[in-house]
Amino acid sequence: MTQEEMKKVLEIGVMLSAERDPLRLLDRILGSVMDLAHCDAGTLYTLEDRALRFRIMRTDSRGVHTGADGVLPDIPPVPLDKRNICAFSFLERKTVNIPDVYECADYDFAGPKEYDRMTGYRTCSMLAVPMADRKGNGIGVIQLINAMDADGNVRAFRDDMVLVLESVASQAAITIQNVRYMNDIKGLFDSFVKVMSSAIDERTPYNANHSRRMAECGAAFIDHLNAIAEEAGGSARFTAEQKEEFVMSVWLHDVGKLVTPLEVMNKASRLLPEQSLEIRHRMREILLTGLAEKEAGRITEGQYEDLKGRTEAAAQLIRKADTAGFVTDDMLEKLNELAAEIYTDIDGNTQPWLTPDELAMLSIRKGTLSESERAVMEEHVKVTDRLLSQIRFSPELSHVRQWAASHHEFLDGSGYPRHIRGGEIPYEVRIITILDIFDALVADDRPYKPGLPVVKALGILTSMAEKEGKLDPVLTRQFIDSRCWEAAGYAGLDAKG
Repeated sequence: MTQEEMKKVLEIGVMLSAERDPLRLLDRILGSVMDLAHCDAGTLYTLEDRALRFRIMRTDSRGVHTGADGVLPDIPPVPLDKRNICAFSFLERKTVNIPDVYECADYDFAGPKEYDRMTGYRTCSMLAVPMADRKGNGIGVIQLINAMDADGNVRAFRDDMVLVLESVASQAAITIQNVRYMNDIKGLFDSFVKVMSSAIDERTPYNANHSRRMAECGAAFIDHLNAIAEEAGGSARFTAEQKEEFVMSVWLHDVGKLVTPLEVMNKASRLLPEQSLEIRHRMREILLTGLAEKEAGRITEGQYEDLKGRTEAAAQLIRKADTAGFVTDDMLEKLNELAAEIYTDIDGNTQPWLTPDELAMLSIRKGTLSESERAVMEEHVKVTDRLLSQIRFSPELSHVRQWAASHHEFLDGSGYPRHIRGGEIPYEVRIITILDIFDALVADDRPYKPGLPVVKALGILTSMAEKEGKLDPVLTRQFIDSRCWEAAGYAGLDAKG
């Protein structure tokens, strides 16, 4: 073994320890081993469904290189039959070194010979090296073809190289196993995050699929931003790892709602259920008292009919204000007039038609939550931060907690919970905020309002960005241009705008 070959072995070890992409790892393993063995062709097989599947194939003299792009070679997998050299090597955990396949009758070389017949290639020397994990479980096989001497002539694989290649294959197998473990753990964590996020959405029918829609919309928007950067001649704005970190933040942005009371999350109207019931009882009591007054001759039939009409109008006003998207000045004036009305109950006590608490609830201008209820709802962001602080995120996901817990902050400092502003708000958080507001505007599953048409929702986003200074105006325009919501499964958006 030459000094140069020893150097290559060391370089392969460094390469294997650094590579984390599974596909690129397999391609680099085969390329490195072929270079070390000075051979023309090679195939890397991995065990899948009790067969050896072609993953990477190279024949340098023919310019063939398949599998490196993620598209598997269109070749049937090799069954675990010892008549096939790669299968024998895998099953027996033995390296097989054959000087010339045309002079060997121990294995079935019908495949290579048929390839030679069709292409004019000449398969001669072949080396099959098994790959096994730490426990001796087979992972796959590296099969090399046609070792070359310094002059480019085909020769047998050198015996002194076999041990080196076995060592490299063993190291490669352990690296493949480690990468698979890491990807399995990552996949498990990703699945757990999505399950937890789905559980939050499923707590209430009014929040179903919120995080999923945001994640899909956000991923499409990131792709759009990358395309803009690349079209301008630069590199992508987000790497694959950064995109993954961003999407993870979106999935977890509402994790604090796990502890938000359902009576607040599900509040579809301004009045509490007990308040609505009390008002209905009160209106009936007012009518019954009026009827008793009429029967006693203390009021006329016309006065009773007037009272009846007033209670019906009051009930209609209360129902309208209770569920209105916005309480207008006119409605507010009528509610105050109604609250000033009094009646005498059956015990002879003077009572208002609307109590101060009921008036306060019905006077909520926008949405259905009172100040105290809104404070409870806004607490979910702080809870998100506390819950995520208990997760040991990897360095690649180190910003997830911060981004997820900041999605209600506005550039003008009017957001919550920390009221940070301007440059204090990360670029990624600005995107999540736009996604969250857009979903809240167009979604049909919110208790306090119907979904808006897309055109109107985009108009609100534009106003918040360019007039109110709450959102990033550049990102808002890019979001509108991207039309990324079309990839996010929003139901009925075509019909609405």
